[in-house]
Amino acid sequence: MAEWALALGLVFAVNLLPAFGPPTWAVLISLEFSLHLEPVPLVLLGALAAALGRLCLAHGARRLRGRFSDERVQSLDAAKELITGGRRRALAGLGLFALSPVPSAQLFVAAGLVDVALTRLTVAFFAGRLVSYSLYVGAASAASASLEKVVTDSLMSPLGIALQLLMLGGLVALMRIDWARVLGRHASSGSVVLREPSVAKPR
Repeated sequence: MAEWALALGLVFAVNLLPAFGPPTWAVLISLEFSLHLEPVPLVLLGALAAALGRLCLAHGARRLRGRFSDERVQSLDAAKELITGGRRRALAGLGLFALSPVPSAQLFVAAGLVDVALTRLTVAFFAGRLVSYSLYVGAASAASASLEKVVTDSLMSPLGIALQLLMLGGLVALMRIDWARVLGRHASSGSVVLREPSVAKPR
């Protein structure tokens, strides 16, 4: 029981990291080898711990909104409209959290900052990780020797580091760009309003 508590606590903690955390699948494989844990419950509980960690990370980012200026909050609200406006965009967002190969930490930080509904995103993330972790852990059980180098390389992968830096750059852009202006809005009397479309006067 202590081994399981240690394993799930480690997975949860790794998923609280906003950047440069090791891939959860690599952590699960290492735990399977070192603690001799059963793969099926490891995948299920590991995906749950990862999802809860990401959810807490997003809630932590959401709490930062209270420290922002009104103009910055208005900009983030405009970004939220851009991301979630329409059914297609909402479904694309769920797919991104479920299946995206890019680092998920920055996705959850961004979700918290723009104050989108987190429950559906977390469920999508959990479902997607159930599939991916099953593939990784299942392959590790069948070919542990050949995957040992893969696990080690994943922790120091130049591509992985580059993706993390790219996603961090995306977070900086999210915070620095005036999304209200991008969407054709402007500040007026401390609020964000839509510009009225120009209408030709009748002759």
